[in-house]
Amino acid sequence: MLHYKTYIKGDDYPWVTFIHGAGGSSSVWFKQIKEFRKAHNVLLLDLRGHGRSEQGQWEKGDSFREVADDVIEVLDKLGIQKSHMVGMSLGTIVAQTLAEWHPDRVKSLILGGAVIGLDIRTKFLLWAGNTFKRFVPYMLLYKLFAYIIMPRKEHEESRLAFVNQAKRMCQKEFVKWFSLTKLINPYLARLQTTTTGVPTLFLMGEEDYLFIPPVKEAVQRSEKFRLITIRNSGHVCNIDQPDEFNRHSIGYIHEMEMAHA
Repeated sequence: MLHYKTYIKGDDYPWVTFIHGAGGSSSVWFKQIKEFRKAHNVLLLDLRGHGRSEQGQWEKGDSFREVADDVIEVLDKLGIQKSHMVGMSLGTIVAQTLAEWHPDRVKSLILGGAVIGLDIRTKFLLWAGNTFKRFVPYMLLYKLFAYIIMPRKEHEESRLAFVNQAKRMCQKEFVKWFSLTKLINPYLARLQTTTTGVPTLFLMGEEDYLFIPPVKEAVQRSEKFRLITIRNSGHVCNIDQPDEFNRHSIGYIHEMEMAHA
């Protein structure tokens, strides 16, 4: 089972589950915990091969669905029937996969630095990564991607946080996770049609130049989708601008709770 940690406020408070991105861990949410635990039950997870979760959990053919099922296993153990899901970067794909296969367990999606489509630049990056992943030290590739995705000086804290977390992974785990990206574009396109019934807030840094265009397109296609762009922020907006990220996401959760009260 995945390593997890909870902060429990009480039975009358909603659950919020945080899902980090590839190479990270639950510690990337350190700027969210204090505010969220005031009025929510909080579940922090380390995805397989990350943080304090076990490595070597992969079986042949595993996909994002199996990664999402890992999360459901924790929810079941804790007796959590439904939760708001907060994802960051590649963790947003896991969150959307949960909404596709387990919609009855998801109250809403809050997707920061959402990955829902790839342009020619990101397709090339993933092609290069998949081509060289077994021959080039994974930290070299990871640092390169981090600089391409988060290039500016004001992104330095979030860039360093993700690079430092990735050092805990091993080459084999990196290869397994990177292998999930081979068919990612058609998979993402399908997710956008199967999760349109789930209330979704996209929180995107205005400088997240690789990933924000497809989000803007998706929001125009569904009345359940909402987009807020955060100024002076890049891809990892929960670290770049935590106050704004917390304010918008907590406000959205409150709105969803009131709508179903």
